[in-house]
Amino acid sequence: MDIEELMLDLELRMEKALESYQRDLASVRTGRASASMFERVLIDYYGEMTPINQISNISVPEARQLLIKPYEREFIKAIEKAITDANLGLTPNNDGVVIRITVPALTEERRREYVKMASRMAEDGKVAIRNIRRDGNDKLKANKTISEDLRKSYEEDIQKLTDKFTKKIDALYAEKEKDVMSI
Repeated sequence: MDIEELMLDLELRMEKALESYQRDLASVRTGRASASMFERVLIDYYGEMTPINQISNISVPEARQLLIKPYEREFIKAIEKAITDANLGLTPNNDGVVIRITVPALTEERRREYVKMASRMAEDGKVAIRNIRRDGNDKLKANKTISEDLRKSYEEDIQKLTDKFTKKIDALYAEKEKDVMSI
């Protein structure tokens, strides 16, 4: 693998780590209703564990209310049970056609818990980015065809790439923290 391929590979892997962090962060509740709250809630759909948002339409008619309308009515009970079992702190109301969920306002204590959770996720994301950096540096050291000065230069480039992605994670975390703590 030449150096340009290595740098491109590292950037792609860091981008995937950032996307993974963004998906994780979307599952952290704020005081407002959001369809992304259910991305990790799965139900048994004809033998396959499937996210709710793939078998139903999730809409937000009001700031604190969600409406879930399954594409197939026979799955309404399974969706309701999955939401209850997911421990999201939400109570689904099933009228036989749609599920209505009112998102309660978060207490100060709960907001702080969610901020801590988002902080842990941010740290995990940064660890993933640093592991990719370490892997890139190891590959550089294993390449005996480049000079010491050139290797140092490439390590600096990898560090700049790492800094760029950790700053993105920090910015996403700061935005989420502000969102969670706002009333």
